[in-house]
Amino acid sequence: MASDPRLGTGGSVIVDVEKGLGGQDLGRRTSMTLVPSPHPDRPASLASLAQLEDGHSHKTFAEKKEAEEEEIAYPGETEEAIERDEEEEFPDGGLRAWLIVAGGCSITVASFGYVNTWGIFQAYYSEHLMPDVSPSQISWIGSIQYSFNFFPGLIMGRLFDLGYFRVPLFTASCFILAVTFLVAQCTEYWQFLLGQGFALGLASGFMSGPTVAVVGHWFKKRRAMAFGIVAAGSSVGGLVFPIVVSRLLPQLGFPWTMRILGLILMVFIIFANLVCPSIMPLTQSSKVPQTLRRRLPPINVSGGILNLKAFKRQEYTLYTAATFVAFLGLFTGLTYLNSDAVSNGLSPEFSMYLTGIANGSSGFGRVLSGIFSDWVGPINILIPFNLLTAIITFAWPYATTEPSIIVIAVLYGFASGAYAGLTAAPIANMGAVGDMGRRIGMTFTLAGFAALCGPPLAGAIHDRYDSYRPVGIYAGCCVLVSTALLILSKKAALGRFWGKF
Repeated sequence: MASDPRLGTGGSVIVDVEKGLGGQDLGRRTSMTLVPSPHPDRPASLASLAQLEDGHSHKTFAEKKEAEEEEIAYPGETEEAIERDEEEEFPDGGLRAWLIVAGGCSITVASFGYVNTWGIFQAYYSEHLMPDVSPSQISWIGSIQYSFNFFPGLIMGRLFDLGYFRVPLFTASCFILAVTFLVAQCTEYWQFLLGQGFALGLASGFMSGPTVAVVGHWFKKRRAMAFGIVAAGSSVGGLVFPIVVSRLLPQLGFPWTMRILGLILMVFIIFANLVCPSIMPLTQSSKVPQTLRRRLPPINVSGGILNLKAFKRQEYTLYTAATFVAFLGLFTGLTYLNSDAVSNGLSPEFSMYLTGIANGSSGFGRVLSGIFSDWVGPINILIPFNLLTAIITFAWPYATTEPSIIVIAVLYGFASGAYAGLTAAPIANMGAVGDMGRRIGMTFTLAGFAALCGPPLAGAIHDRYDSYRPVGIYAGCCVLVSTALLILSKKAALGRFWGKF
């Protein structure tokens, strides 16, 4: 207690003190107030301004909790998860970590690599199996397949954060094999739509969704490079499968081509689900070492399958918007590259190789962008690569000869590969690892709606104008707008337009 003769019986005087009562050093200048006593015979009391403000604000419990969460760097995430990220040491290499990358690469071969083969099926269905069905209708099969690679991300991301990984992965792996063998028996449009569209896309999404998150458990400084290598599996599948399909279709027919494709998928799926006790010694965290497994224990963060408070971070919101807009146009070239070549008078045999060429080139873009993004930041890599993708997309419909369309396929695959490989890398850096699966799941689910609508919209534009040039303008503008949103996301994160991010 302290008294001041200047107070009398009313009013208050605010004084700055560097010494507490009894002469104890406070270590900083602190604003204090001398509060008058309502009784003349009692001294005034000394209190801090913060205490007075708290007493007079009458904040509710919800308001106080919200204020406390706003002080946390990552809204909606627990302090436990954030503290673990700050204290945790990531392997960033070693046999165990690179084995995880190899397993993740195998998953992307069998999921995204398989789905990226759609371009050759689009052309084959239009020419042979369903010549009476319009290209825009057939493209719905591919767009559903693309989009369902991302829709399960919301559920799988949350399950992964809670610790569920191996059982969903194995179940989806068995399902994608079964669907592939069933598609071999399809003859009608609605059968392909249900089988190759919904079922295959859903199985692929449940496989690939948590794979990126599990790789994030093992890498931090080299995380973008690891993501790029895992994503390169998509290019391996996208290169090998079109060549296999184009060679086998004329010789064996559609049913046996799909069965052989299923057997090839089985090799990669078995490796990804492999249990390999001879490769690594037993550890406390895993009794039996596996090709793909978690490293960090799950943290039951609040909020269920959604963490809507993550959208309070402007950079995350803008990046999610950029991904959504990009996916409206990013898959257009890959979907219609073969059909455009045939419409320009090029042979169907030649056009079948364009999807493989683009996917093979995409692998180099994914790996190189991942390596360099660890040095300069993933968004700093995505911005120029996205801009290059937009320019090539505008130019694509004007390529009418074999040499020119090969150049377009190589450049388009290389440039677009960066976004495909680094989509999750910026998201992983926008919060704690314990909530990474949920953040990636939310972004991927929203992007799935864009992947669903993009190719059919492009097909409808082609049907309206009977030309792929308006399609190129539509897709190029989508990627261009996405680039602008990436720049704004970086500005929101750093407060400036330059710097590593």
